[in-house]
Amino acid sequence: MALTTMGFHHVGLVVADADRAVEFYRDVLGMALVSRTGPAGAEDLWLGDAAGTPGTLLSVQQVRAPRGNWGLGSVHHTAFAAEDDEALLKWKRRLNDHGHHVYGPVDRRWFHSLYFSDPDGQVLEIATRGPGYTLDEPIDRLGERAIVPGPENLAGQRDEESIPASNWPDPVPEITPEMALGGIHHVSGITDHVERADAFLTAALGLRLIKRTVNQDDPRTPHWFWARYDGQAVAPYSSYTLFGWPRGGRRPRSGTGQTHHVAFRAADGDELLAWRTHLLSLKIEVSPVTDRGPYRTIAFPSPDGLLLEIATD
Repeated sequence: MALTTMGFHHVGLVVADADRAVEFYRDVLGMALVSRTGPAGAEDLWLGDAAGTPGTLLSVQQVRAPRGNWGLGSVHHTAFAAEDDEALLKWKRRLNDHGHHVYGPVDRRWFHSLYFSDPDGQVLEIATRGPGYTLDEPIDRLGERAIVPGPENLAGQRDEESIPASNWPDPVPEITPEMALGGIHHVSGITDHVERADAFLTAALGLRLIKRTVNQDDPRTPHWFWARYDGQAVAPYSSYTLFGWPRGGRRPRSGTGQTHHVAFRAADGDELLAWRTHLLSLKIEVSPVTDRGPYRTIAFPSPDGLLLEIATD
């Protein structure tokens, strides 16, 4: 039986100060602090929805390390889901009022987005649920053709003056129910070979290509999307995207403000063992099963070197 991951389990981030991370992710973004463990100077935080639902989770580790940078073979940003454009404008006002610079809202055709950084420099996004991937392709034929968005979406042609001018008129001291973040909308990384990435993600994780387009901020480079997709629906918490860079591009540097790993879901220990057998059959170097207490996990590299995990619910 072919294995297909249900989507994201969590994204692992690296921070310099756990208290500062809690202030930002819990007190500004409204995420629940699910767990806080570890000694002073090396704390581990879990943030997500109040139930700790896979697909809503960030695993945040405090380390003593210099600030890192993203590059080829790393995650560029993690996006959280919001309901609509009104929610984006409220988030923009709230983040700005807390001293965080925001770029957006930007029309990304299939969703609208805000961009900002956490206190360590980790790039984050809030993206709307719609219009959706079926805007320009039928649901049963996603990813079959290359799509170049119109000039209104592309850098150098879109209306850059209207973007900073769009804002919510009043302060937003509290996160209203319609603003609540709805888990991981997508994760975007960088590769130097989107075709190789497609083969890997399809064979290793059972993800399917759902959109072939270009990087709207650099239309010379490709931007491909994958997800758990059965031809009838795209599963939530499962969209993984890659920007295609030329070979020889900037390499990442690990450290604070960066993503350490991206974890996908397995239902239980038996399925995790099946995943390990599956990955080994593809000649992928994969760790033994590691018991993390609330869950078990295996780890393996993508072809570009990004650390991936599969973790049990």
